[in-house]
Amino acid sequence: MTAENVLFTPVSQLARRNVVTCAADQALVAVAAEMRQRGISSVVACQDGEPIGIVTDRDLRNKVVAAGLDPRELRVRDVMNSPLVTIGEHEYLYTALFLMSRRRIHRLCVIDADGRLSGILTDSDALRLQSRSPQQLMLEIEDADSPEALKTLHRKVEELVIHLVGSGIRTGDLVQTVAHLNDRILARLIERIRAERYPDLTDRFAFVVLGSEGRGEQTLVTDQDNAIIYADDLSAAEIERLRAFSIDVIDSLIGIGVPPCPGGIMAKNDIWRRSLGEWKKVLDKWLSTPTPDNILSGSMFFDLRTLHGNSAFERELKTYITERLRANELFLAKSAANVVKFRPPLGWFGRVVADKKGPQRGTIDLKKAGIFAITEGVKAMALRAGIQDGGTRARILGLCEAGVLNAHQAENLIAAFDWLVSLRLRAQLLALEEGREPSNRLPLDHLNRIEKGRLRLALEEVKAFQNFLRHRFHLAQLGG
Repeated sequence: MTAENVLFTPVSQLARRNVVTCAADQALVAVAAEMRQRGISSVVACQDGEPIGIVTDRDLRNKVVAAGLDPRELRVRDVMNSPLVTIGEHEYLYTALFLMSRRRIHRLCVIDADGRLSGILTDSDALRLQSRSPQQLMLEIEDADSPEALKTLHRKVEELVIHLVGSGIRTGDLVQTVAHLNDRILARLIERIRAERYPDLTDRFAFVVLGSEGRGEQTLVTDQDNAIIYADDLSAAEIERLRAFSIDVIDSLIGIGVPPCPGGIMAKNDIWRRSLGEWKKVLDKWLSTPTPDNILSGSMFFDLRTLHGNSAFERELKTYITERLRANELFLAKSAANVVKFRPPLGWFGRVVADKKGPQRGTIDLKKAGIFAITEGVKAMALRAGIQDGGTRARILGLCEAGVLNAHQAENLIAAFDWLVSLRLRAQLLALEEGREPSNRLPLDHLNRIEKGRLRLALEEVKAFQNFLRHRFHLAQLGG
């Protein structure tokens, strides 16, 4: 396994299984004696099979010896670290490494689906498996203390993606890595700006990301789409302070190399910075009047995900959206009708047809050809089924579990989506190599015969999915 692919190893394959445990009420001296006898540096305290705390040799030194306490009078619960930071055994290694670096800890308890202890993972176990990986970049982001440092790291993310594309990594994992690293750069930037220049800022707000960023589906050179939601009863002074903060953040984000949104969907703009009540009114307008512009704005906003601040605002708005859509499905039907307008570029006998004129001659726009239809069509069906969280792949699987899609449909749709996204990434890398601005356009002459065949199959799957949407949303009645 390459160093790059190690990052996507499930934690279950790396965790140590022979974990020494104890009861929280057990005498501390007895546990310390067992640690010495076994030559181990930690013991996990469990209750009914579930880990609730951990005692390390550092705890014995700092909390007992250095504090001058009598260990004979102490129980494990008196010194254990609790609540415990845990990770699911099916999570990837990169998530474990992020948690350890973020929480400044050296080990994680691994739990199964029922929350029971199944192993333990230490940072030394993980780092021993790697020689060169995104882990180092992730650590550098967490330690960055200036916009200049984050600007350099933003460029490193691009360089890392270029490197990983040739490593055999799966498209879904690669996209997830890009999204995760970009999340951390933005979050770190916000944290530094807030700590240094806005320590008095209210806690009653959320900075949310939208669109592909909200779904965690970014590729290279994705522009920013974000907004702010704040409490209804903030004072005028608090709102003004929040306005200054949002302008500072977005301008700094542009300064480190993240392009501004051409459509102005950024928290620095007043229309994308509103109170919770105001956002509900805006949503009511979008949902009750599904014009093309309102469909575009609503679709972008429905992918909201909290990156910084109070996530309660996100949860309340998602609940509000679900309730309104149940009462009025016209918006989703109109959204689906908009999706089927983007016809895949397939000609006679299923041949992929490139643009024939102008500067785009010989290319196809991969987003318009199929990516948009899949992401937006899946989103419309997921919202109808009450599924809001997660990216496109997760929503497809959720629709399969809900019986909306069968397993064959879900598998084919995910395969088509992954292939189209991988081609878009290739198109962006090609543009960078040639000194052009990255875009969604791919020259067909850069594909071999097998790759063109896969592209044709992916576009045929998009076409079949659009027909499914027509039937599912009864678009013939809407003239779609």
